[in-house]
Amino acid sequence: MSDIASLLKSEISRLSKKTIRQHLGPVQAATSSHRHQLAALKKQIAQLEQEVKKLRRVAGSATPQKLPAEGVKLRFVAKGLKSLRSRLGLSAEDLGALLGVSGQSVYNWESKKTVPRASQVAAIAKLRGLGKRDAQAQLEILAAKPAKPAKADKPARKKAKVAAAAPA
Repeated sequence: MSDIASLLKSEISRLSKKTIRQHLGPVQAATSSHRHQLAALKKQIAQLEQEVKKLRRVAGSATPQKLPAEGVKLRFVAKGLKSLRSRLGLSAEDLGALLGVSGQSVYNWESKKTVPRASQVAAIAKLRGLGKRDAQAQLEILAAKPAKPAKADKPARKKAKVAAAAPA
């Protein structure tokens, strides 16, 4: 009699363990995937916090204290632009990206072949308050922005209008 009782007891224990494993398997898999998702979200939060920190630093330096008052005429000196560029450790192309012009324009300004417009002189004056890190952070932000889609050529549109208006 005790053999049947112990046999029954072991069979019930085995079946209950099997049933528990079947029900816990999906729960354990879900827990594991949730842990992976949490780890990915934590990494993403850390990256976003670093980006916010950079943006705050750049925003704080975007309005330097030594900006000239409104109505004050700014002077452009090619030698000053060259020293600013070397102080910031930037290439002509990088400085041009910060100013919204081409690297060739910066080179021409430095070699006194051309002179920047008044709006560009004001942008150069704003850059004087930046440090190397701030300039690099602004370049990274500019690089992260998606490029604007290219506009269609105006002459091509005019040719299409002329072709459509021409008598056949």
